[in-house]
Amino acid sequence: MTHIASTTIGTLAGGQKGLRTVTGDEKYLDRVRGHALGLEDLITLRGLATSVGVTGRFKEIVDYFGTPEGETPAGFRVEKVLADDGALSFDLVRDIGYDKNGQKRPTGLVFSVDSANPYEIEPAAGLIGNLTCNPGIVYDLFLNNPEANVGNKFGTLEEVLEEIGRIVGPGTDVSVELNNPFEEDFGKILEQIHVYEEILSKHRLVVKVPHTGPVNPQNVRQLLEGDGRLDVRYDQGTTADYLRGHNLALKLHEHGYRVNFTLMFAPHQAALALQARPYFINAFLRNRITATRTFRGLFAAYESSEDIGFIKQLRDFMVANDYLAAGESNMDLLEVVERAKVIMHNRRHDTEGADGLDSARHALRWLRTTNLSDTRLILCSMQGPLNYPDIMRMLTEEEFIGMHDRVVITTEPNYLARWTSHPQVVSYQRRFMRAARAVNEGEANSPLEEKLQEGAPS
Repeated sequence: MTHIASTTIGTLAGGQKGLRTVTGDEKYLDRVRGHALGLEDLITLRGLATSVGVTGRFKEIVDYFGTPEGETPAGFRVEKVLADDGALSFDLVRDIGYDKNGQKRPTGLVFSVDSANPYEIEPAAGLIGNLTCNPGIVYDLFLNNPEANVGNKFGTLEEVLEEIGRIVGPGTDVSVELNNPFEEDFGKILEQIHVYEEILSKHRLVVKVPHTGPVNPQNVRQLLEGDGRLDVRYDQGTTADYLRGHNLALKLHEHGYRVNFTLMFAPHQAALALQARPYFINAFLRNRITATRTFRGLFAAYESSEDIGFIKQLRDFMVANDYLAAGESNMDLLEVVERAKVIMHNRRHDTEGADGLDSARHALRWLRTTNLSDTRLILCSMQGPLNYPDIMRMLTEEEFIGMHDRVVITTEPNYLARWTSHPQVVSYQRRFMRAARAVNEGEANSPLEEKLQEGAPS
């Protein structure tokens, strides 16, 4: 009798009573022969399957990534497809929750980095399942930064993506943002995407599409000239302007691309963002909590002192951060107060918004109810000593403990890596390395030897 725990694909495909192996699929099928089968699989397949092989996509993926013999690449789960004629085929389906050979990653939670700097990315490459970059990250922080782009080794985005792809391997998605989401010629957008796809393959490329707000092809130049102020307030756009990003995401989805729908700063953005069928949605954290504290602080100072200067400071802050448009720097202070009250009401700062994670919590709640089983939430834009610990604490709340496989945490590589450390790490390393040095140098009375002697019988 064959024990179910040890029943594998090889068991079904081997022996005199085994399934016929599709000619030409032998070397590919060898890569999944060790995959275990459950009782339900075994009963179904023994009764219905007549042959076993792999799909064309399975072959294409294995060959494209130059996968070592006997393995399947990271970033893919192995699935079974049973045709009406009894042909059983094994397929590879993109899923960054999986390591090589169809094994799940250590945790459902996936880590990511925001970087286009290969030197920063390389130390984290074995630990991440996603990487995100936008024009600011690519050009300002790396290509045009001589301290980062040492010796100007890299000259173009294409060269950077080539190197990133080499470093992270097949198991990591790479989200690349469109240079101009306001391009009116969709063909030109596709041309740009095709360049990225040629470098990264369709299996790793995720197209980053932003919310567009009131910005449109006609007024976007205002952001590029002078002080960059838009003459339309964020809540004065047209329906077409607001939904441009959503419709672009839908169109790209129809063309078979996975979309990272970005620039989500408030809880109310999540439900509408999900209508665009994104692969990723985002919750930006740093700006929200910083702005919330500024609003609360200035308003509280005004209420306690009745000094109108605090409301003027609040108005200046709202202009500088696009809560008010160009030309509204002299808005009546009573109107400023009313607008600030609405904003504070929506922040829920005294309850679950106190840690700045209300957008993250709301997005997870919406994600739980969706029909988009592959969509994940990216928690991004964090800084300081509180953001990351607060996120870890939130994810252990009972409500979200089962949602880890729907979450990606992304930030700058060094900010992410710093959370592996602690003061006591330094303390212990001091003690251990001194002991090891003493032994290596052959000191007769090293701390380690003294401790051993203290415990020895007389």
